[in-house]
Amino acid sequence: MKSKQLTFLTLLFLPFLMAIFIKGCSFGTGALKPFKVGLNTWPGYQVALYAQATGLFRKHGLDVEFVRFTNQQDNIRATMRGAQDASFVPLAEVIQVDPSQEAPVYIMVADISTGSDGIVAESQITSVKDLKGKKVSVKLGTVPHLVLLEALKANQLQPNEIEIVDAINERGAAMLKQGKVSASVLWEPLLSNTAQAEGRKVIYTTADVDSVVIDGLATRSSITTTKQDELTRFIETWFDVMKDLETKPQEVFASVAKQLGTTVEIFAKDYAGLKKGNLAMNRRMFEGGRLQAASQQTRQLLLADPRHGRLIRDYVEINAQPIVKATKNWQQ
Repeated sequence: MKSKQLTFLTLLFLPFLMAIFIKGCSFGTGALKPFKVGLNTWPGYQVALYAQATGLFRKHGLDVEFVRFTNQQDNIRATMRGAQDASFVPLAEVIQVDPSQEAPVYIMVADISTGSDGIVAESQITSVKDLKGKKVSVKLGTVPHLVLLEALKANQLQPNEIEIVDAINERGAAMLKQGKVSASVLWEPLLSNTAQAEGRKVIYTTADVDSVVIDGLATRSSITTTKQDELTRFIETWFDVMKDLETKPQEVFASVAKQLGTTVEIFAKDYAGLKKGNLAMNRRMFEGGRLQAASQQTRQLLLADPRHGRLIRDYVEINAQPIVKATKNWQQ
């Protein structure tokens, strides 16, 4: 009698046990799924290094390879041309990527600038409105250019009411010190460091508005089908990182700082001006419609100043499905 009961119970629970076994194997070291992601030195992306060092990616069944870029257009182009699976990249750069057979798709928000980018100016300039008719250094077509356009719009100024000197971050700061420009659009830590110099101050940062300076993860349309599972697992891992950032930030910063060869204090300061792309943020951006609205706002701002010389895409797909699926899995 006992033998029959055991046989019955074995047959009853066998499918359930097999499902657990299969899932466990799929997350095991023997079945790691490769996933290649491009990124640059932005601190909002660099926190992903913590997931590599602590084995979080492996826990979610992924073998993640990060590819380093200095130019974000090179980064997103590599994704669109099939050299890698995804890019950590600003939304504004995706809107400007070259035409291709596939559509670019934004699938996750990593951070939103909330003070990490801004404008530093000479002492006699006290507000953005004082920039009218002045020379301002900024690299055309980049995120700092978007920061400037966002600041001008918020202060009822047209892009053609200022003279832009096309210069990258470090060169722009040097030009301000030399008196060749009246203001420079910079990001941290150079923004604060330049402002500390005698006779200069920050007159605007992205903390002054609900900024469209949004960083996140982008891919190409085919990947959302062929590597849907990998995308979901990557986002689940990202949520783990965001949770650890909220509960044990010093441990996360220490891990990343060690990998970057910098100090915990410096990396923590660089990250401080960012709003974390945690689960709540991503739900607001994707399910609440804010990301779609921000995409259109960004497009309109870039179209208002054609001096960048780039083609602005009519449309970038905002795909909420990976976030929705990852959220459901992560909360279980």
